Amino acid sequence: MRGKLPMKGIAMSLVILLGIILMQVELATSLSSTEMLLGIIPVIIASFAYPLGNRKMMEVCSNRLDAYERVLGMTLASLPFWLLLSLYGLFTTGAPSQEQTIQALFVAISSGVIATILFFQATDMVKGNMLKLGAVEATQSMEVLFAVAGEVILLSAPIPTPLSWIGMFIIMIGMILHSYISHKEVRMKALHT
Repeated sequence: MRGKLPMKGIAMSLVILLGIILMQVELATSLSSTEMLLGIIPVIIASFAYPLGNRKMMEVCSNRLDAYERVLGMTLASLPFWLLLSLYGLFTTGAPSQEQTIQALFVAISSGVIATILFFQATDMVKGNMLKLGAVEATQSMEVLFAVAGEVILLSAPIPTPLSWIGMFIIMIGMILHSYISHKEVRMKALHT
């Protein structure tokens, strides 16, 4: 039996999405519509596929696999796609530079290994509660803030503009409100039982 969708949590997720849009709107003005779609569509697909893949793995495996094993399973299942994408990139634009390879390695270790295992472990801890699961999944939006900090510190990217800072602030407010609402609803349910 599927859980009921937490509408307040979805509303807070939309606040977070607004913050992300504000962070990116200035870049969007300098891009063509094709470039914008090529950047936006994969992000939208990934933002749904990542938590849905994790949920499906939890459902199908029903406690037989831990977070590490689920990460390995999802990695192996998606490997053919990544190999095809790599071949496409190799034949259309050539091999990546050394700098791109090092940056990809940092992303793979920090986001692909460490953050994914932590995320999967957190979802394991709350998998029976849709409110808490939604709150854990909303933490993905914090990745945007860490990516900006990493770009500025490690890659010498320019400091974000005031509009980007407003977007980051809205993301943080959305995260706080999401956690507050989830916690409040869990407490209300506990009082009624």
